[in-house]
Amino acid sequence: MIYDHIVVGGGTAGCILATRLSEDPGRSVLLLEAGPEYPDFEALPDPLKYGWGMLNLEARKAGGPFNWSFTGKATPQQPEPMPVPRGKAMGGTSAINGQTFIRGAPEDFDTWAAWGNDDWSYVDCLPYFRKLESDEDYSGDFHGTEGPVPVRRHHRDTWPPAQEAFYQACVAAGYPDFPDVHEPDSTGISLRAENNIDGVRMSMALAYLDPNRHRLNLTVKAGVQVLKIVIKGQRATGLEVESGGDRFTVEGSEIILCAGAVASPYLLMLSGIGPADHLAEFGIPVVADSPGVGQNMRDHPNVTVRFSVKKGTYDDPNGMRALRLRFSATSTKTPNDMILSPASMNTVIAEGDDPSHTINCGLYLATGKGELRLTSADPHVQPSMDYHYLEDPWDRERLREAVRKCVGLLEDPAYAGIIEERTAPRDADLVSDQTLDDWLLRNVSSSFHISGTCKMGPDSDQEAVVDQRLKVRGVEGLRVVDASVMPDVVRANTNVTTMMIAERAAEFIKQGI
Repeated sequence: MIYDHIVVGGGTAGCILATRLSEDPGRSVLLLEAGPEYPDFEALPDPLKYGWGMLNLEARKAGGPFNWSFTGKATPQQPEPMPVPRGKAMGGTSAINGQTFIRGAPEDFDTWAAWGNDDWSYVDCLPYFRKLESDEDYSGDFHGTEGPVPVRRHHRDTWPPAQEAFYQACVAAGYPDFPDVHEPDSTGISLRAENNIDGVRMSMALAYLDPNRHRLNLTVKAGVQVLKIVIKGQRATGLEVESGGDRFTVEGSEIILCAGAVASPYLLMLSGIGPADHLAEFGIPVVADSPGVGQNMRDHPNVTVRFSVKKGTYDDPNGMRALRLRFSATSTKTPNDMILSPASMNTVIAEGDDPSHTINCGLYLATGKGELRLTSADPHVQPSMDYHYLEDPWDRERLREAVRKCVGLLEDPAYAGIIEERTAPRDADLVSDQTLDDWLLRNVSSSFHISGTCKMGPDSDQEAVVDQRLKVRGVEGLRVVDASVMPDVVRANTNVTTMMIAERAAEFIKQGI
């Protein structure tokens, strides 16, 4: 059988795209996912089902069954590889992530449009953000109330003491109180929106795919790893796949990579689409010389300020993250390029009854770029990822400012009865810019928001891998639809923007463009 569309990857974009395309009964759609699937909600393992506390950690445990367990290089100052968790189950990373439901800033999309992607301005993208969400708390021009993805917030009467103290400290420091993070002009201290219902992580498998599995024109196959795109002439005609120890070929009129910002560029290069000189290193015949594949790797460099709390204030075993502070660095004209995000327990490295709390300090519009490259022509060998964090002096300057602001907030009287001790950074790390830079370079890590590795752009952009309709340049019948097509990372967690990209791509395909 030759399918009309084969969607590679059952993650955020793949679940959405397969669901939307199969709304047309005249289209045959095949969705392939390398990880397991659990169409029966009762059989869904707890680490995938519940999106808080220790179960969040269990879902993305390195070497676990639901994580590809990629690793990357953060800086030369860190001898150990940096974990890069990516979901390996139906739902992809939306099945293991922290469920932060925050869109990119309006300026992000207007910048994409200014760079030659004129179909991607904020005004163009807003209807698709509204289409996908069902917001319990807000309505109006900037919100959706009938979409498949539920949006919720933790309101003030539910906050544990450290979250309340953070709010009070931010207001006392003069930051505006702007609860609705999706208002275009919002900044300052806002409520963190999330796609979670009563503790259940609403992955895109649950929100989109599972309610529509009954469609006769939608075929869903889990446990199938794609090894290579089959290309005849300059047209993609199918995929070489592996399942249960067997290898075979599936055929489709259109191949759509939704494998994510790691696996989509990886599959393109394994299939002969990428930088010609790099492919030659591994004896891969060049189908299309595309220098941007794997380049422009964007993320949000992140460091964590940690503190222990006094006995009696550790009362949130689920690690609530109710708030986030967004602000502009002193040296920038770009709004909201910095973020502080508190968690009322350490949901990154906590083990057992750990009383430590964290505030993540994120650089949300970094100048630096990383790169993803092959290490072998064997599709079972992971690629290398060098993030090149904080090589740019301005990136270091802004992240230093975020850490110092965070430390200053912890000194507010609201925290007086809460904090026992700040454990990182230590006072010695804050003595000078140089000592703080040294600490940053040793501790900076990923926010798990990798994007941009198959960027979209006009013909004049030599680094652009896809056009603004997400078609791969140089090969017919092939698109990429996931976070890898972002020209630059957005000033927010990337999951919701990836949802929007999939919704928008579905409309392009339905319109035949």
